[in-house]
Amino acid sequence: MENTALITNDATILGILALMLGAVFYTANSPKPGWQKFYAVVPAVLLCYFLPSLLNTFGIIDAKESNLYYVTSRFLLPTCLVLLTLSVDLKAIAGLGWRAPFMFAIGTVGIVVGGPVALMLVGAINPDLLGGQGPDAVWRGLTTVAGSWIGGGANQAAMKEIYGVGDDIFSAMITVDVIVANLWMAVLLIMSANAKQLDAKAGADTRAIAELQEKVESFQEKHTKVPALPDVMVILAVGLGVTGFAHLFADTVTPFFVENYPDLDRLSFHSKFFWMIVFATSVGIALSFTKARNLEGVGASKVGSAMLYLLIASIGMKMDVTMITEAPWYFAVGAVWMLIHALLMLLVARLIKAPLFFMAVGSQANVGGAASAPIVASAFHPSLAPVGVLLAVLGYTVGTFAAWLCGQILQTIG
Repeated sequence: MENTALITNDATILGILALMLGAVFYTANSPKPGWQKFYAVVPAVLLCYFLPSLLNTFGIIDAKESNLYYVTSRFLLPTCLVLLTLSVDLKAIAGLGWRAPFMFAIGTVGIVVGGPVALMLVGAINPDLLGGQGPDAVWRGLTTVAGSWIGGGANQAAMKEIYGVGDDIFSAMITVDVIVANLWMAVLLIMSANAKQLDAKAGADTRAIAELQEKVESFQEKHTKVPALPDVMVILAVGLGVTGFAHLFADTVTPFFVENYPDLDRLSFHSKFFWMIVFATSVGIALSFTKARNLEGVGASKVGSAMLYLLIASIGMKMDVTMITEAPWYFAVGAVWMLIHALLMLLVARLIKAPLFFMAVGSQANVGGAASAPIVASAFHPSLAPVGVLLAVLGYTVGTFAAWLCGQILQTIG
């Protein structure tokens, strides 16, 4: 069938996506009051999905005929996972005290368990949500929400490929993901404005927060520097180099499991994409114990994040915004899911007398990832923004594995 889209050249489409992302980031960081008011209501990440979707919705491009998503998901995705995970400092996380990582872990549990429970509860009211087959089954779509809410966009894309999620259900789930997640972030920001009163009422010990501020400020002064060209080239060498070997590993391991363990297809062991992501994430974690983690000081995560946003834009261009009108029941599942996560976080924080900061950042490091966890952290104190990044990187690290586990549970229900 002939491609009737207005623009069919992928190089041109990539240029348009880059211009869109540049415009969003430029205006989102503008000091002009008008833009500040606009982005206080409309999340920048939502525009990074939404604007490219207009190209597909109005026939300017035909996303099904474009190879951009394939390129970004196979080449940029594993690279950004490496660059985002190599900076994880497990010792620094341990130094925060047990409550911070514990609250993050509880947040992860809330997402892994909350999704299946929400699907069962809403499915009891609307049975059409259950028993779906094929790429547009609801349970498959929900795996991408789990990937996003535990790790981020990279993990979300990983789940899309691992579970073979169809573009139609994925379009609807992205809408659910972004809107529900940002509503919860708004609640956290409101709570942060009253942190002192809430902590005092709960009897939380906030002394660790002051110590944390000093440690973070000291670390920033010691390690951050302006990157030179050799630094950038080493960052690319590590990221793209590991990606190359991830593909080689997947090409070797996948046929072995297909031939010798045919029953493991259900666990995604027959997916080359699965093994590629496992390899990239595992090597990124291993590199965090070496001098390679110092690349974070010259912007490794920034390079990884830039690749991530190109991936987000290529995902967005596959969306059809008219799917929003077909997603009310999906929103119901998402809302119940987030409510389960939120109630679990608040309950556990109260039981262990954790400061509101640990609860809020632990939650947002799961649900919002590196894009918004620093926003919530800085709402408590500007110097604490890197703590949000630190826990969000941990989310990237465990996101693929935890979301995959959630997907296995969802599969038994849906």
